Amino acid sequence: MNLAWLSLSSLLVAIIISCFTRLNVGVVAVAFAWIVGVYFGSMRLDEVLSGFPIQLFLTLAGVTLLFTQAQLNGTLDKIAHRSVRLCRGNTGLIPVSFFVLGAAIASLGPGNIATAAMLAPMAMAVANRARIPAFLMAIMVGNGAQSGGLSPFAPTGIIVNGLMEKIGLAGYEWRTYWTNLVAHAALAFAGYLLLGGWKLFRNEFASTEDAVPDAPAFDAKNWTTIFVLFSMMSAVLFLQANIGMAAFAGAAVLATLRVADHDQAIRRMPWAPILMVSGVTVLIALLEKTGGLDLFTGLLARTATRDTVTGAVAFVTAIISVYSSTSGVVLPAFLPTIPGLVARLGGGDPLGIATSMNVGAHLVDLSPLSTTGAMCLAGITDPAEVRPTYNKLLAWGLSMTVVGSLLCWIFF
Repeated sequence: MNLAWLSLSSLLVAIIISCFTRLNVGVVAVAFAWIVGVYFGSMRLDEVLSGFPIQLFLTLAGVTLLFTQAQLNGTLDKIAHRSVRLCRGNTGLIPVSFFVLGAAIASLGPGNIATAAMLAPMAMAVANRARIPAFLMAIMVGNGAQSGGLSPFAPTGIIVNGLMEKIGLAGYEWRTYWTNLVAHAALAFAGYLLLGGWKLFRNEFASTEDAVPDAPAFDAKNWTTIFVLFSMMSAVLFLQANIGMAAFAGAAVLATLRVADHDQAIRRMPWAPILMVSGVTVLIALLEKTGGLDLFTGLLARTATRDTVTGAVAFVTAIISVYSSTSGVVLPAFLPTIPGLVARLGGGDPLGIATSMNVGAHLVDLSPLSTTGAMCLAGITDPAEVRPTYNKLLAWGLSMTVVGSLLCWIFF
């Protein structure tokens, strides 16, 4: 077996491992890169490790540290509670408010997973008390969190934008974000209407205050945190500051002022997905050096033509994303193949293909096998609702492989 096939096989094995085990695929990917590169490819270790994404690692670490501090000192939770209480008992408006709240918070920087972890338990508890179907609420809060996942401030958005920049698609950060948001919003509200959400406006829920207890008032720590977050975003938007470095500066300010538990925030950071993304990127870089990426591109090219490629790649990435990490495995593996894929097909729109991969891979993440769907399922307070909602979420997630590929084929 030549080196190209060996490196490609190691990537495919890593993807399979990520689908069916709880091992951190980043650790596996780094081990594969070391063994294949050094012992089969006769490369120096520093040559193999040159693929480590230093800037991406620092950006993810800075952003997640800052928002972990904001969550630990209660700032994000207080914002969420007050936003939900604005519904004042209008049952039909409650699921809509959770979609909007999920999209807003995820877009600000915590990203889809952290937002789902924060909002899903509250959303599902409110749904039970307000007699809102659990599946309907899961569709709204889950898609809301997912819709903000590709924000330039969010971890997944940072990963995707970095990958797209490497393949010559820089400058499309906001277009990528809005496309993903619109796709999730369209499907969420279509589901809301099809599942009878509009009928909920006939009901009045008189105990919103009981379902969402009043949070303590914003204190000096919370206002300081909000000011630091706003300053970080302003520096990135208007002064073209590096988002990772700006986030580290903000985290340092909060730590110095002692408005957040800095040590606890470092321990609570999502190190597992950061390690996953970084490790898989090292292996992908090895594939580029050995020719394995060209082989991977060739396999993709056999599944599509220039006219069907957007739908095909959306379907393939969606199927894998049902069982594997979208940001840690699927997109780092597929986005680098776009230039070669376009060349093999004799043309095509690289941005349209990238958008199809991004949207297709994210639409299925309401499956209970994915983190966002699992968060919604775990938040259900009525045990009798768990199994039916699991089946419905699984059907929804799997159906999005087809729906997403059709939408991408039509629009991109």
